[in-house]
Amino acid sequence: MAEDGPQQQQLDMPLVLDQDLTKQMRLRVESLKQRGEKRQDGEKLLRPAESVYRLNFIQQQKLQFERWNVVLDKPGKVTITGTSQNWTPDLTNLMTRQLLDPAAVFWRKEDSDAMDWNEADALEFGERLSDLAKIRKVMYFLITFGEGVEPADLKASVVFNQL
Repeated sequence: MAEDGPQQQQLDMPLVLDQDLTKQMRLRVESLKQRGEKRQDGEKLLRPAESVYRLNFIQQQKLQFERWNVVLDKPGKVTITGTSQNWTPDLTNLMTRQLLDPAAVFWRKEDSDAMDWNEADALEFGERLSDLAKIRKVMYFLITFGEGVEPADLKASVVFNQL
């Protein structure tokens, strides 16, 4: 019996809530409100249902997107939007032009344990991550929580094949 080729090793890289950056972006919103100022033209302010997550690329080269691993502990919806490599959160405010399209949307319906998603957009976005990994060690994501879910209800990662 012929053997199949060697099995590709997979890397499961988690999206981790960046509490400090989320807090920093919330303070920016609060500061503008307190001073009665408006956001910069094109600036993306963090809304209450949004949080910043990060993915640390433990390997940057020879990655091929395999799949998203997203689980919601209860029914609801999350939208995962990537940010461009131009955003350096310690130096600049997030601008709307730095949000990548398409976003990946995942949801879980009432009375179901199964996850659904916008497959074409999620796959296109995931495939872009392999290219983005080549030029950055960290990628930031804006995750929008809807329909009653919050960060504690989400477990998300990206699975890559090592080439």
